[in-house]
Amino acid sequence: MELNKIYNENCLQTMAQMPENYIDLTLTSPPYDDLRNYNGFLFEFEKIVKQLYRVTKNGGVVIWVVSDATKDGGETGTSFKQALYFMQNGFNLHDTMIYYKNNPMPTAGKRYHQHFEYMFAFSKGQPNTFNPITENCKYNGLVNMKNRGQNGELSYKKVERTTKKKVGNVFFYSIGGGISTKDTIAHNHPAIFPEQLANDQIKTWSNEGDLVYDCFMGSGTTAKIAHLLKRNWIGSEISAEYVEIANKRMEQFAQILTF
Repeated sequence: MELNKIYNENCLQTMAQMPENYIDLTLTSPPYDDLRNYNGFLFEFEKIVKQLYRVTKNGGVVIWVVSDATKDGGETGTSFKQALYFMQNGFNLHDTMIYYKNNPMPTAGKRYHQHFEYMFAFSKGQPNTFNPITENCKYNGLVNMKNRGQNGELSYKKVERTTKKKVGNVFFYSIGGGISTKDTIAHNHPAIFPEQLANDQIKTWSNEGDLVYDCFMGSGTTAKIAHLLKRNWIGSEISAEYVEIANKRMEQFAQILTF
């Protein structure tokens, strides 16, 4: 297959051309629950999961960003149903992360505003790669508790140090025009996810030179960030309109970044 290309076709057609154990990381957000009309194309979820399992490398990861619509007075539960189906087809539910929107659109009805989407990390076996995002963590005072002495008192070693720790699995992003991305053309797509989200997930679950796939490429966010992070990439997008948006978005930097 030709790498670093968006295929204007159903993702099932693209994956049918891939050999088994081919993709290191898939990062995508599917058109779930008819929340938006992606130019009227079908979403064949069960077939897609089976193909994703086939083409994912042993130790590879699929990041599946999904949420639920509200219908007939209740949430659909689509996110949970999809997670269970991935597991039934051989994937491990390695991590359940949250994509928290700092500035979501207000919602009506007798429920709190919806601020988040799930980011399920499905792995084919144990992940080969984990490059965690870290933050400073300062431990002060009493650490390294020793055994209780004969007199019943606890003995401590008192230290003060600064070190690093993994961030939590709730990721906070602001969204909207000029925030998710500064690429104006990208906002002609109805549902882009933040470039920082793609950056965080691609860095975490892949290394330079790995192959990243997006089966619903949309405006091209996964392709752009994978390229900037020196990963190879492949995208599928059935809408010619969205492929044009993504390709125009890539033109601004693709010629000056080669690896």
